[in-house]
Amino acid sequence: MKNNLLFDFTVDKAAKTVVITREFAAELPLVWDAFTKPELLDQWVAPKPWASKTKYMNFEVGGKRFYAMVSPEGHERWAVQEYTSITPKTNFKMYNTFADKDENRELPGSDWDYNFSEQNDVTKVSITIFNESLARLEKMIEMGFKEGFTMSIENLEELLATLSKRQ
Repeated sequence: MKNNLLFDFTVDKAAKTVVITREFAAELPLVWDAFTKPELLDQWVAPKPWASKTKYMNFEVGGKRFYAMVSPEGHERWAVQEYTSITPKTNFKMYNTFADKDENRELPGSDWDYNFSEQNDVTKVSITIFNESLARLEKMIEMGFKEGFTMSIENLEELLATLSKRQ
């Protein structure tokens, strides 16, 4: 693993955005799959000791992922992600919001814009999260989003290393 891979996490309260840029020592198709296939997402997207459980996912424009973050005690925190735009291997956009177990959404939510690029066997993922309100952005930060997302990205790095060895 390269130790000099970029990881930048910027909060812009005035624009109500979070911008995350992360490089991975893995080929773009593998990184793309890790962000777009439920069987891979569930292996990394929850910060340990939590787990991710996808109830269903349809990765197409207008499709959704309905999933829960599950605590070690079994507490479930559900969310809905609705895909609004997909350009294979380079970009996808989605609307994300918390929900209850019956998929009733808790508004407001946020728009996520994922961009993927590869250079010299390093894949860069840039994620911009646009929040509908400053209150939602501040709640995300208070809930430990940066710490949880950082832990999830570390899980992803481990998964990519394992999957890269199999290829």
